[in-house]
Amino acid sequence: MNLLESTDCIFPSQTSAKPQETLNALRFDNRFVSELPGDPDILNRRRQVSGACYSLVKPTPVAAPRLVAYSREVADLLGLSTQACESDAFAQVFTGNRLLPGMQPFAMCYGGHQFGNWAGQLGDGRAINLGEIVNGHSRRWMLQLKGAGPTPYSRTADGLAVLRSSVREFLCSEAMAHLGVPTTRALSLTLTGEEVERDMFYDGHPKMEPGAVVCRVAPSFTRFGSFQIFAARGELDVLKQLADYTLRTDFPHLGEPSPEVYLQWFEEVCRRTADMIVDWMRVGFVHGVMNTDNMSILGLTLDYGPYGWLDNYDPDWTPNTTDAAGRRYRFGHQPAIAHWNLAQLANAIYPLIGQVEPLQAVLDGYAGSYRDAWRQMMARKLGLNAFEPATDEALITELLAMLTLAETDMTIFFRRLARLEADDLSPATTGDEALMSPLMEAYYVPEQVTPAVRRRTGDWLRRYLERAGRDNISPRTRRRRMNAVNPKYVLRNYMAQLAIDKAEQGDFTLIHDLLDLLRRPYDEQPEKEGYAAKRPDWARRRPGCSMLSCSS
Repeated sequence: MNLLESTDCIFPSQTSAKPQETLNALRFDNRFVSELPGDPDILNRRRQVSGACYSLVKPTPVAAPRLVAYSREVADLLGLSTQACESDAFAQVFTGNRLLPGMQPFAMCYGGHQFGNWAGQLGDGRAINLGEIVNGHSRRWMLQLKGAGPTPYSRTADGLAVLRSSVREFLCSEAMAHLGVPTTRALSLTLTGEEVERDMFYDGHPKMEPGAVVCRVAPSFTRFGSFQIFAARGELDVLKQLADYTLRTDFPHLGEPSPEVYLQWFEEVCRRTADMIVDWMRVGFVHGVMNTDNMSILGLTLDYGPYGWLDNYDPDWTPNTTDAAGRRYRFGHQPAIAHWNLAQLANAIYPLIGQVEPLQAVLDGYAGSYRDAWRQMMARKLGLNAFEPATDEALITELLAMLTLAETDMTIFFRRLARLEADDLSPATTGDEALMSPLMEAYYVPEQVTPAVRRRTGDWLRRYLERAGRDNISPRTRRRRMNAVNPKYVLRNYMAQLAIDKAEQGDFTLIHDLLDLLRRPYDEQPEKEGYAAKRPDWARRRPGCSMLSCSS
């Protein structure tokens, strides 16, 4: 076939519990390991693993675990106190030196399409799941260490991670969560006390860098590629076991597994994926490497590698140097790539359903679901009551074209647009320059704002203000709506790079400052106004700011 949280705390009254007692009280049930077939070979050696969803493997002990930062919000989800998170025992456990009672570490087996080509077995090459906990509100969370040593799926790599990439993953996971984008989370960032050799751009210039580990947290880390590997190998019994487990564990509301329920499940995966991509487009996020092994079955943003946020609006921009030639994973192509990836998932689960037509119908529905969700999202970005096709299709099409006429900072443009108030001026008689005045801060190169650009922008602003006026809402209400969905602060690449530069010198203050800043991305934070400014010119082409690789 070929088819195109609220804060949950286990210990609300145990704030005086000793850190080790709090950690030991985490309740592991490890359902993934207990209910799915595992690799019978217990040796941690690189190999092809057949007929198994996972391999048991322990993290590699390191020299000197040290906590750099942790997310108090994720700690609350798990029921971990401040005292526990700031203890030496915490650093030991979440760097991989010590296992807690009930932990059963393993690495997952999966395959995937990478840059459109089938890559065969991939698997958790530098990720080790410590186990699944169930918190005091019966919420299930998988704890996973990234960078804790080799696994059978590491191929020729070492399974380690460096501080540079780990800072980026830690900060971005939490930044996305606070933006309201579906995502995996990050509990902690630790140093290993060891050096790791990395060639950042694979250009023959390796260097030694500080080793680090991120503890990632999600209800599940199951991916599209988790199903693809068993379909590709013809291991249909394992495919069915994994699908049934996923339905019962992560989609219990759909009912007991059957061909009809598999189809409903695929429809929900398509919808969740569409919603996730719409949120990416809303905040200007570019994933950078949308391989099928990086697509979550839960519709969560997964695997933060060479990601980036748009500074100047450019639908063709990709942060990934590996993708520089083809730009397969560029910003504007993300919705289509998600569709393609869903088609590969449909191919994989076809044996469970046995009919092409209903799968194709669900897949075809993705485009409509995405389009409808995207239109409503754009209406919200503009502060409108709802999307009205008769007027808003052309209005938004012209807006996106207009944003490319000069280098225009997407984040700043929408925040400044919210300030525009028809009550303070007469759009029909106000000149283009005065009409555009609140927006000028969004332009990187003022010389590009030519008279022709001013005329076209002014014409659009008049149409927009006239359209917004028909909704009969106050400027204050429109501004409040817009500021609730258009962030003022995002994790621009240069900001992450500055934090990395300081961290590599032993100064972690900027990591903590950014973590705090990004907790409230939609709020005015006057004391942190500098982080809302345009990307500085020095960052335009600096490695780590504009150019990133899969090693970044």
